[in-house]
Amino acid sequence: MKEKAGEKEMERVNIGVIGLGQRGKALLGTILALDDARVGAVCDGYADRREYACKKVEDSCGQKPAVYDDYHALLNDPSLDAVLITAGWEEHIRMAIESMSAGKITAMEVGGAYSVEECWELVRTYERTKTPVMMMENCCYDRFELLVTAMARAGKFGEIVHCHGAYSHDLRDEIMGGNVNRHYRLNNYLYRNCENYPTHELGPIAKILNINRGNRMLSLVSVASKAAGLKAFAKTDKNPDKSLADVSFAQGDIVETLIRCAGGETISLKLDTTLPKYYSRELTVHGTKGLANQELNMIALEGEQNLHEYYEPAPFVKKYFDNAGEYEKEFLHPVWRDITPEETKLGHGGMDYIMFREFFRAVRSGEALPIDVYDAAAWMSIAALSESSIARGGAPVDIPDFTNGGWVKRCPKDVFSF
Repeated sequence: MKEKAGEKEMERVNIGVIGLGQRGKALLGTILALDDARVGAVCDGYADRREYACKKVEDSCGQKPAVYDDYHALLNDPSLDAVLITAGWEEHIRMAIESMSAGKITAMEVGGAYSVEECWELVRTYERTKTPVMMMENCCYDRFELLVTAMARAGKFGEIVHCHGAYSHDLRDEIMGGNVNRHYRLNNYLYRNCENYPTHELGPIAKILNINRGNRMLSLVSVASKAAGLKAFAKTDKNPDKSLADVSFAQGDIVETLIRCAGGETISLKLDTTLPKYYSRELTVHGTKGLANQELNMIALEGEQNLHEYYEPAPFVKKYFDNAGEYEKEFLHPVWRDITPEETKLGHGGMDYIMFREFFRAVRSGEALPIDVYDAAAWMSIAALSESSIARGGAPVDIPDFTNGGWVKRCPKDVFSF
């Protein structure tokens, strides 16, 4: 929020953390490493998690945080400037709505929405309260994504026609261990069939295509394969919860989603989390002058590589594989050139650290947050909309305009200036 004239910027942001599971614990360490923030409160329904977080904060800064088992009490804590929500997916939007209503600057972890209406309520709450809220989509801050965004802004790919992204991550052990580890993914795979985790792949693409800022997503179609991966995994000795050995899962192993944009571009998304697979987000940006391919860490540009040199893909890939580094000197944002080895250890190779540093910097200065409520609503809505399309046999589904027409005049905004 903008400060009144003559006021100094906030010295340190006093933040409360709601949700202290696997992700919450990791982000707690990231925040404690930052000079712009202090952890003033922690909250979780489980006593052991609260005790762990309290000790971690005290060991880091020598002062115990307030400890809550009810997030409503944390939201009523007048000492807190901001709140980080890192509970189960199904809680994120509801808690963010309550946090904004309580006047707390809100950082909301990623996930997919469970209904379009909750996305609308998130937007309405922001427009009513004007309380800043940011979706903490860390992949928008990763090295390759920022390199490609800078190159796109410089016109290196020409007019962008199509983008692709994926969340390919073998999560069979984590999903099946949901009851054992008190983890939230399990119920989603038991009862839902959708693109349940869309924002890692969609977020950077939406920024590149200026979604909600001169462009918008119009409609989607989604289809899902059968659900066989978890069923097979449940029969193996790798299954951490034998009570799930004969359970049926609703979530298809592979979900493909195709999105049509107002600017004429298309976006394809893939969810692939229940079959053997290496981790990949598969970011691909394809335009009239070339393309970027994250899996190969490759940039292929007309006039700089001879794209017609080989009629078979293998020799071309072998020659130009891992060549993206050649473009970093000119296009990579300084934030990645200046990062220290210690900072790269603060979450996902450093992108968590960069994201939270920028969040707290913006909060302290009163700047607009780089990933706003309209981004959050649009990106998260894909989960609920894909669920509807899949249930209707891949039928087209309209994507709401959460800006209510504002996208036509809103100026583009990247997470960094290029």
